[in-house]
Amino acid sequence: MPKLIQLTAPVLDLVYKVTAIPESGTEAIVNDFSSTPGGGINAMVAARSAGMDVALGGSLGSGPFADTIREMLAEHQIEHIGAAVAASDQGSCVVLLEPDGERTFVAYPGAEGHISPSDLTGLAVHGGDWVMLSGYTLYYPGAGPAVAEWIAQLPDDIHVLFDPSPLAAEIPAALLEAVVSRVDWISSNRAEAAVLVGDNDPVGMAGTMANGRKGAVLRQGADGALLAMDGRVEKIPPHPVHVVDSNGAGDCHIGSFIAEISRSGDAARAVRYANVAAALSTTRDGPATPPERGDVLALI
Repeated sequence: MPKLIQLTAPVLDLVYKVTAIPESGTEAIVNDFSSTPGGGINAMVAARSAGMDVALGGSLGSGPFADTIREMLAEHQIEHIGAAVAASDQGSCVVLLEPDGERTFVAYPGAEGHISPSDLTGLAVHGGDWVMLSGYTLYYPGAGPAVAEWIAQLPDDIHVLFDPSPLAAEIPAALLEAVVSRVDWISSNRAEAAVLVGDNDPVGMAGTMANGRKGAVLRQGADGALLAMDGRVEKIPPHPVHVVDSNGAGDCHIGSFIAEISRSGDAARAVRYANVAAALSTTRDGPATPPERGDVLALI
């Protein structure tokens, strides 16, 4: 049975519900606070909820943040097959969450920013498996070079999906090129796609991202998503909801897409499934809040 191996490790999200993003030199009005694993955990939990086996190939540190993340991995039966970094705790991300569900990030890496070539040589990846990589990992100087080289050398029977991340513009060009030239799928929002292909037309961006690979997904939030493959671009409609918290919705979309296309082989169905799953995830507080598979199937 195919497995998803996520190379981008989780961080601990420190979530502040603010009335508005503060101006420079002022203070935000905070109505609520919580801390929870986020980042790389989101897509993994979404794929697990959709019925796929998942393993974490990224690094985990030593400390209270890493311990919290390990507990969540165990809760969702996600095995850690990556490196253990004894000298550092996991990184954290301050999330400023506005009343309309929009989120703003301020993050700094910890153990997840360190992956060496030797950490990757022992990863058990088999034909038919999926590997997911975020641009965050490529951005980290202590992880990007090793990961880019490993991705570039993966055999063709391993499916690779790349999520450019909000840091797409900051990734060293050589690393970005090495990864993009190998990946089978790109899943991106509009801003990230503009960085990759230098365009502002959604249909054009989706089509260009799909060139030379199996396909691309351009996520458009409340407007649904565009699926580009085989020289065509198809609009997959959204599932309207009242948004409470959009943190992790893009990751939920990616994990759900991978799980469903792995199961069905139907990319359009997988995007439709992901649209519904990501939409439902925004109706709940927290980053890793995907719906169960049966809840999604009832709507598609």
